[in-house]
Amino acid sequence: MSDLTRRAMLGLLGVGAVGAVGASWPRLTGADIPGRNDSSLSVAILGTAQDAASRSKLVAAFKARNPGINVRIQAIQGADWGDFFAKILTMVAAGTSPDVVLVATEGAQLFAERLAEPLDAYVQRDQSAIQDYFDDVHPSLVEAFMYQGSLFQLPMDFNSANMYLNTSAFERAGLARPSENWTHDDFYNSLTAMKSTGGKNFVPYYWTNRLFGGVVPWLYVNDTSFLKETKSTGGSWFWNKFYANDPASAARSGGYQWLEPNAEDAKVAESFEFLRSLVSEGLGTSPAQGGGTELVAQFASGLIGTTPAGGYWVEGLHEAGMAEDGFDVQFFPKWRTQRHQFGAAGYAIMKSSQRKDEAWEWIKFCASKEAMEIAMPNPTTTPTRRSMVNESLYSGKGPQHWQVFYDTLDKFPTSGPIPAPPQQAAVESALIKNVLGAVTGSAGNVKPALSTLQRDLELALRRN
Repeated sequence: MSDLTRRAMLGLLGVGAVGAVGASWPRLTGADIPGRNDSSLSVAILGTAQDAASRSKLVAAFKARNPGINVRIQAIQGADWGDFFAKILTMVAAGTSPDVVLVATEGAQLFAERLAEPLDAYVQRDQSAIQDYFDDVHPSLVEAFMYQGSLFQLPMDFNSANMYLNTSAFERAGLARPSENWTHDDFYNSLTAMKSTGGKNFVPYYWTNRLFGGVVPWLYVNDTSFLKETKSTGGSWFWNKFYANDPASAARSGGYQWLEPNAEDAKVAESFEFLRSLVSEGLGTSPAQGGGTELVAQFASGLIGTTPAGGYWVEGLHEAGMAEDGFDVQFFPKWRTQRHQFGAAGYAIMKSSQRKDEAWEWIKFCASKEAMEIAMPNPTTTPTRRSMVNESLYSGKGPQHWQVFYDTLDKFPTSGPIPAPPQQAAVESALIKNVLGAVTGSAGNVKPALSTLQRDLELALRRN
């Protein structure tokens, strides 16, 4: 997704707080369910009517290839992904479910467990038509959409938590672009140097309290996470067939699992303490939710030195007037590891759909290079096809080292998706609720806050 609210906080899908038992579903309006008697294949996206209209070329190209299938893009407005998912759930309950839904990593396992149809039979039947897609897409992105041995989505775009650098801020501080293997200590020293030359309103490091670009990247590079990560069995039917020439395919799995909390791990506390020190020393902001649009303007104005973000930021910075040499990007700093966090998005076929075969034709077409070039003509995100992440995509817009976006996967193959179990919305709420208390105030606040987080995560993961 190209929208900067892509990583905004997922709500509780109607649940007000961790441990709450009541539920109030967002109310649908007539605009949410247009053409309910339409025989067209309904494809739901998070967005506005303008977002739906922007896909007209994609729909026209699909229609030219599949003249017997009409497609209607159904834009559903929502404050964030959580609001969008809640409306989809409401539509399913009301019998007005779309046929296909564009789902980000945050909701992938929710949909796989409750709402989506596996793609296993379709990809096996049409291997000759779809193999070029897998040949062009890093297997880590595909594995993120495996669930309990089955494949549920083909990722179309992704974004890793890389580190954006304001080149003027680095130059003022006498700093060169950091090396690929810079460490969290190097990062700290860079922030200290930039603070001394940045001016009154300058912020060396801006981060937000959410899963993408919040505390999680610091946990990943410190070889830990706030949830225990394991992988399910199965999936060999897929890896042996579609990635047969990949020597690493034997280590691939049937999908990620996050079944237990891990907030009281010593390395989690260490990562939180590092962030707390940045906040207390004025090197980093006190985390706040969201703020994507405002953050782009602040960064483009030179008020921010560094911030974690993905390829989706490039077009926004360009539109904000930032020159292509005004910013650059580098891998996230190394700690015990240099494992990165990423998120992706792809289309899911709804179990409730009466047009599953037509829905698969839509997904299969959207995975083609022709369709992806229509859908992503500008660097509003990072295409999952490696061949599309090239110099022409970033020419005149930057950054100079755009190769970082895909090299994150190629150079750090253990990089993994956002921790997103089926209960992800409640899990993220529990995390956000406790981060602020852990990273503000004295060092003594960290351990109690993480103990509360552990308890809240246990409650969240018990939810079915």
